[in-house]
Amino acid sequence: MEKRRIAILGSTGSIGRQALDVIRQHRDLFEVELLTANNSSGLLISQALEFNANAVVICNEDKYNEVAEALQPQYIKVFSGMQSVCDLVTGDNIDIVLTSMVGFSGLESTIAAVKAGKTIALANKETLVAAGHIVMALAKEFNAHILPVDSEHSAIFQCLMGSAGAPIEKIHLTASGGPFRTWTKEEISKATKAQALNHPNWSMGSKITIDSATMMNKGLEIIEARWLFDTEGDRINVVVHPESIIHSMIEYADGSVIAQMGHPDMREAIQFAFSFPFRLPLDNRKLNFSELGNLSFHAPDPEKFPALVLAYDALRKGGNMPCVMNAANEAAVAAFLQEKIGFYDITGIVEECLNGADFVADPDLDTIFGTNTRTLAMAADIIRNRSI
Repeated sequence: MEKRRIAILGSTGSIGRQALDVIRQHRDLFEVELLTANNSSGLLISQALEFNANAVVICNEDKYNEVAEALQPQYIKVFSGMQSVCDLVTGDNIDIVLTSMVGFSGLESTIAAVKAGKTIALANKETLVAAGHIVMALAKEFNAHILPVDSEHSAIFQCLMGSAGAPIEKIHLTASGGPFRTWTKEEISKATKAQALNHPNWSMGSKITIDSATMMNKGLEIIEARWLFDTEGDRINVVVHPESIIHSMIEYADGSVIAQMGHPDMREAIQFAFSFPFRLPLDNRKLNFSELGNLSFHAPDPEKFPALVLAYDALRKGGNMPCVMNAANEAAVAAFLQEKIGFYDITGIVEECLNGADFVADPDLDTIFGTNTRTLAMAADIIRNRSI
């Protein structure tokens, strides 16, 4: 394969750091063109120097001088602000854009890259949750390829490669169950921030780790899968698989099921998106089937994890409701991480916002941004009233 030039949006986050480790193992095949970060200026500087990035963007403009003074003498271009990200991802010097910015903030830059016809390595599930119908239509219009980086969606994508075009009967998204899988509802109601951040299998950023604890992460993935694979919500099933060895499965009309397996390591999905359709060696832990023991599966408990019910409802209603759900969740998770609200307040706030928001059946992009802004304001009011 020819050398591929990569932009990493959110390079200082968990996905961004693991993506750079993939590149570190294949310097002859991948080249870093652009790195972006929101606040982590020190790490951004060290990454840019190690990989000799062509350009960087520090979105927090207050940190521009610090980054510029460190990198401009090394002939690395330095920019600030989200508009710079949107402008730079369209450049002819970029082949693949890894969108690993956290939350709704990734939507604008992803759309800019899609309109430029780039290959998108999509690690920002909120983009398709909030505006899936818009993003997928633009990808088709501008011939932009969207390759999933979430381990579950990468697994589905890989399973589909062996389907010879056969229609999907059902998608089975696997879930670890998070840290509270075996807890009672009463115990979960008293969960602390530290307990919720203690994920048993995966090492992730704080926002996605809390989403895993509530199982909202799986709710977001249901909606993302609907758009990535053009599949209705009633064909997308969630199954709890505590070992996190099977990353997801595809079921066909004849009852055959194809699964993709591996140890919990996001670098596998990242590298596959970077190298597709080729497979490259990776310095990671390989499966030893004689040591695996039992693999277990069971249905999630909607009483303990109401986020799944909310996600299916939002998908069923459609329009701007998934955007409302996402925005409310972002606000509520941030409040929980600041220890302003309790654990079950997260899904309570999401439900209240879904019930209180104005429904728009066919939102355009301006409506999506407006919905996000209004929902954040609504959630902030609810959080003030619920604060502990």
